[in-house]
Amino acid sequence: MSTNGATIYLKVEQNVEVQEPEVCVKDMATLTCADPHVLAKAKSLKMWTFQEGESKRQVISALRIIAEIEKACPGVSVENLGETDVLVEWISVDRHKGFTQWCKLAFVSLVSFFGTAFTIMAFHNDIGINEVFSKLYEMVMGFRGDGYGILELSYSIGLATGIIVFFNHIGGRRITKDPTPIEVEMRVYEEDVNKALIATADREGKTIDVS
Repeated sequence: MSTNGATIYLKVEQNVEVQEPEVCVKDMATLTCADPHVLAKAKSLKMWTFQEGESKRQVISALRIIAEIEKACPGVSVENLGETDVLVEWISVDRHKGFTQWCKLAFVSLVSFFGTAFTIMAFHNDIGINEVFSKLYEMVMGFRGDGYGILELSYSIGLATGIIVFFNHIGGRRITKDPTPIEVEMRVYEEDVNKALIATADREGKTIDVS
């Protein structure tokens, strides 16, 4: 079958997770081509096989992917529209199931809940929020308040509302379609980690590149 004149457009991802030890081109990139036979052959090319006991991460150069496609499909033209390197991580599916995972989830939830509550209480204690409310009440009413009143109630409701608006979630529902500040920071952090791992692999000469 002749492949002369066919063009494959390749969009390599920066980071991918695979559940099988064998990594093919389709696992690391999005491909399109006018010739369906060439496209299917390019997608099925095996690029790497993870072995038990070895590193679960591997950096593969886009040039290596292009070289393998051109080798398997002589005469094709490959254009990469994505990243120059891809970080591939082998995820073991079994370790994400079962009672242990639920225990980890419960532990993280409890730590987040009580840790946040303690932080808020410590902050209020540092700034002396009760004394601030007392003085404000005295300035407006002319005498010091006895116990908790409308100021404390309004502040508590406002604090809870502010947290909900900030995280953009009520239970499992999203208030707006915009990403939350936490989601934005997590994406930035994830991108920085990927770049650092790719740069480290390149410095150590562990990137799978063209010969």
